[in-house]
Amino acid sequence: MGITSAMNKEEHLIANEIEILQGAWQQIALEADGEVNPPDEHSVPGALCYFFGTQFSVRTPDGTVLIEGDFDIDPSAHPKRITWIDSIGPDAGKRLPAIYAIEGDHFIFVATDEGQPWPTEFKTVPGLTMRSFIRHKAS
Repeated sequence: MGITSAMNKEEHLIANEIEILQGAWQQIALEADGEVNPPDEHSVPGALCYFFGTQFSVRTPDGTVLIEGDFDIDPSAHPKRITWIDSIGPDAGKRLPAIYAIEGDHFIFVATDEGQPWPTEFKTVPGLTMRSFIRHKAS
């Protein structure tokens, strides 16, 4: 297989994964630093996380933006990797490494701070945050 063919396969894999993420997702669980459901500054009841292209936005039911930014993904890594780049808030401009999994209408990620090693498991210890979502279907 040539270099161009391998690049096209990787680009197709990335494009497919981005397409799967598109739309609205509702957070159903949060774990941070080993604690289940701690206070959450990036969400409120009823807030949705929207993916459009390689951008994301978390909005309250009245449309208030809680956090937004861009993301890069590497679905060929094991586990799959996503890098969050917030455009607002205390982490604006930082590259936050995370791992993720998508199974049907379920999406989960574990993130850490910029400069830290990639998470390797879907659990938390001090310094890691795990968020779980289900695909939001309009009523």
